[in-house]
Amino acid sequence: MPQITVDYSAELDDGFDRRGFALALHPTVAETVTTKIPSCKTRFRRVEESVVGDSPAGDAIVHVEVALLAGRTPEVKEQLAEAILDLLARHLKPADGLVVHTSAETRDLDPSYAKR
Repeated sequence: MPQITVDYSAELDDGFDRRGFALALHPTVAETVTTKIPSCKTRFRRVEESVVGDSPAGDAIVHVEVALLAGRTPEVKEQLAEAILDLLARHLKPADGLVVHTSAETRDLDPSYAKR
């Protein structure tokens, strides 16, 4: 059930171990929110262009969104977001001089969510 979306700047193509990140993330999600690893689904979306603040160039972003069935406490969601940021730090090896801004959000799926 966890639907995980990772948006990342194109500049990180060679500096972001996406598969390794997902394989480390799934057990973390499963343990934190009490679900099963096979239920975790992660997709990566490459962002061709991004702008951070008033930086003329050289900044990149990674944003991870985890959507869950309702019922987790705000504390559990915050714990998961912090764990995600820690994992990102271990799987990012950006080029010299590239500043990477990371963020994570854990939210409830809409009640209309359905799967097969």
